[in-house]
Amino acid sequence: MLKKAEIKSFLDYKVEQYNNREFIKTDPVRIPHQFSKKEDIEIAGFLTATIAWGNRKSILNNAGKLMDLLDNSPYEFVMEHTEEDLRVLEGFVHRTFNGIDLQYFILALQNIYKTHEGLEGVFTKFAKKDNLQPAIHNFKKIFFELPHLTRTEKHVSDPHKNSAAKRINMFLRWMVRSNREGVDFGLWRHIEPSQLSCPLDVHSGNTARKLGLLKRNQNDAKALAELDTSLRKLDAVDPVKYDFALFGLGVFEKY
Repeated sequence: MLKKAEIKSFLDYKVEQYNNREFIKTDPVRIPHQFSKKEDIEIAGFLTATIAWGNRKSILNNAGKLMDLLDNSPYEFVMEHTEEDLRVLEGFVHRTFNGIDLQYFILALQNIYKTHEGLEGVFTKFAKKDNLQPAIHNFKKIFFELPHLTRTEKHVSDPHKNSAAKRINMFLRWMVRSNREGVDFGLWRHIEPSQLSCPLDVHSGNTARKLGLLKRNQNDAKALAELDTSLRKLDAVDPVKYDFALFGLGVFEKY
C-alpha cells in the first residue's frame, strides 16, 4: 500500500494530466462551455449534469439536442417560454429522463430564478461550512415545490436518502471550482471549493478503493463522506480537484 505522501504526489500528478482544456472535448462539461452568460452556463450545466449517466457519447449527443430544443438560449427559454414551447420538448428522451420530466424541469427552473434568487441562491442559502449535502437536500425540496408527477423526482438525488448525488456534486464542481485550468467555471463566489464533495461514481470509487482512500463497498452517501474525509487530508482547500485524477485513472487508464 502506498504511503499518504506517495498517494498525494501520484494524484497531484494525475490532476495536472487531466485537469486541462483537453479534458473538455469528451466530457459533459463541454455543453455549458458553449455559453458565456452566467445563467445560460448554470442552466445548461444543470440540465446536462441531470442526464449525465450512461455512455458519454450518448450524453453529449442528447445534451446537444436538449440545447437545440431550448433554442441554444437556455435562460431565455426558461424565463420566457410559452405552453407551445413546452410542447416542443415532449419528444426528448435520454434513458429514463423523458419529455414530461424535461417540461417540469423547465417550470421548476423558472420558479427558482423568479422566486429563489436562482440556482446559486438556493445552494448558497443552505450550504454548510463543511459540506453541501444539506444544500442538495433542500434544493430538491424547493425544486419539487410545484405540482409534478412523482416519477420525475428520481432525477434529482437526495443525500438524506443515502444517495452519493454524483451528478449534482459534479454540477457544483463545475460552478464553484476556479476556472484557472479552463475546465470548471468558478462562477459561484459564495461557496468555497473546500465545501465541495467528489462526484462519486463507479470509476472514481473503484480507483479510490485501490488507493486505500475508500473502504466502503457501496457508492452511497456514507461512502462519499468517507472519501471526502480522505481527499480533504490530501488538500483541504481544493479536495475535489482529485476527481480528475480518480476519474481519469478509472476511465482512461483502467487503473
